[in-house]
Amino acid sequence: MYNSIDNSQRHSNSDEQILYNHLLELVKVETPSELIERFRTLFIAGVGYPDREVGAAVERITASKQAEHEFKFILNRCCHILINRWQMQTQLHGAISELIALFEGNRSRNGLYSLPMRGVRRLHELVRLFTQSEQYLTLHRLVRVMNQPSESSGTPETKPLGSLISQYPYLYEHCLLSEGSTYEHQQTVRKLQSSRQKQFEINLSQYVTYQVRRSQQARQASPAPAGRIIQTVSNPTLLNDRELYVALKHFVGKVEGCHTYRDLSQSFLTHSSQTRTYGTFKKELYEYLIPSIDSAYGKRQFNERLYKQLTNILPQSDSQKFSDFLLVRTCSQLLNFLVVESPQRPNHFILIDLISNIGPTLATGLLLKIVLLCRKVKPYLERRFAILFNHYESSTRESVHWLVKALENVNIALSTNFGAVDLSFIR
Repeated sequence: MYNSIDNSQRHSNSDEQILYNHLLELVKVETPSELIERFRTLFIAGVGYPDREVGAAVERITASKQAEHEFKFILNRCCHILINRWQMQTQLHGAISELIALFEGNRSRNGLYSLPMRGVRRLHELVRLFTQSEQYLTLHRLVRVMNQPSESSGTPETKPLGSLISQYPYLYEHCLLSEGSTYEHQQTVRKLQSSRQKQFEINLSQYVTYQVRRSQQARQASPAPAGRIIQTVSNPTLLNDRELYVALKHFVGKVEGCHTYRDLSQSFLTHSSQTRTYGTFKKELYEYLIPSIDSAYGKRQFNERLYKQLTNILPQSDSQKFSDFLLVRTCSQLLNFLVVESPQRPNHFILIDLISNIGPTLATGLLLKIVLLCRKVKPYLERRFAILFNHYESSTRESVHWLVKALENVNIALSTNFGAVDLSFIR
């Protein structure tokens, strides 16, 4: 019995490799239209594929007992073999859309069946299951990112939130990768993320410079000479000019006395390095965080909730020496509390309440305070917002206006404090 299972597994792995090697060779020599037609014949029609060995390999894969669980990963990888090649050339990005659109179109069942009828039906059922999987959803998001420019503040709010994915590079790694993503695909997404993040920072810097020059020109008594007309630069965010100015001043400028968020975090870290116990650290962390909360709002309920939350984080370690491990655990647990815990438990009442009462900029400032203390939890914060993005993906933007504002503020906060853009001159 065990030998037959082992043999079946080995056979399955061998068939997968036949399929992958076949596509890896073809993607080097065939045009996207030729490859898309091959894909349609092999996976959508399920009949008449010209390479019999490959057709037989697909038949064995779909007939295996593991197919219901494994096929989505196999088909996902087959898609990415083509996508990873095409994404390197901008003119081929349209082919990626055509490839993914195959799964939405009519499935042809004409012609002589090279697979048994049962095998064809099984393939169609597995493809249908694939279109309901997380792997297919991430492919759809990837298409949006590659083929859609960043949005502007004038775009319709009746569109679904998911149409904004290209706007937020910090979500890419969490929204465009799924279980079973290959190393090559992970690298593709990270390169795309890095490129889009860099472009956003350039656009933001150019826009701020443009606004400063406009302001200087407006203060001059005489109009500017024709040769000195300032070229218009578009706002790269979905915030209006006033909201963007407030956000930039808040995340880059002074927030408590003459201190910026960076100053405050560095001062607190220097002080906490002398803290003897973890319990003492949590009390000091509470005092570090509450100045960011409007006092009237904090006194109603929030401050008490925050204090209780901190008290309940690893209480068994209160008498232990404070450590980097405890810092990471505390900050990640705080982000669970303030944003959202998990896809399985997507409760985010605290975040909505914060944004409703103190606004998205101040709420984001509180989160920034935590991430500046512990940079290791920056991906954790990004993951929290990816959970919310995925949760509301099909909702219209206008129905989740609060989330769009939060996503924009987080984008600016992370870019100005962790990116390469230097906007300190606006303080």
